[in-house]
Amino acid sequence: MEILEKLQWRYATKKFNPDKKLSDTQLNVLIHAFNLTATSYGLQTMKLVVVAKQELKDSLLSTAYFQKQVVQASHVLVLCIQNDISETDVDNYFDAVSTTRETPETILSPYRNQLKSTIGSMQHSTKREWAIRQTYIALGNLMTVCAIENIDSCPMEGFVPEKVDEALNLKAHNLTSVLLLPVGFRADDDMFSTFKKVRKPIEEVVISL
Repeated sequence: MEILEKLQWRYATKKFNPDKKLSDTQLNVLIHAFNLTATSYGLQTMKLVVVAKQELKDSLLSTAYFQKQVVQASHVLVLCIQNDISETDVDNYFDAVSTTRETPETILSPYRNQLKSTIGSMQHSTKREWAIRQTYIALGNLMTVCAIENIDSCPMEGFVPEKVDEALNLKAHNLTSVLLLPVGFRADDDMFSTFKKVRKPIEEVVISL
């Protein structure tokens, strides 16, 4: 039941305490949780940009439609996708499998070639949407881990990706921003923290067959 209590405690924080910062240990937990997120084929075609510098957070305010959480939060986590997915990503993954698990190439080769063929047959737009969907898996994972660690968060789709990319120079890293997740600790006067959570009854959202 503890995990349900943590999820009940969690809410989309509207006002952070700017004076309270995540410890290095807490930030490290979130970084590793992101890295452990399940991804399609294990390719990890997304990256996490951790924004800690106040001047960079300030630069995101107008691009996030003046949602003050990006300025107040301890850190802003930016979930990004690679601008392209190629055979190199496939080779990097299977090379890592070979090294980590000491799996012979004779076993890996058929799967390596099959995945290269699959990736190669995809249109760029298809690969992009495929990658974007995976960032939402990472977002859910991060939000759950935040709740477990008593870290507040606020998921955001409401921002201008092109402007965020420019502010953070993401193009230089071959990345495009998809989601923002300000993280930190709720302000004592954030009235939303006391609101009762509103959800449909379980029987309306779950179908047992």
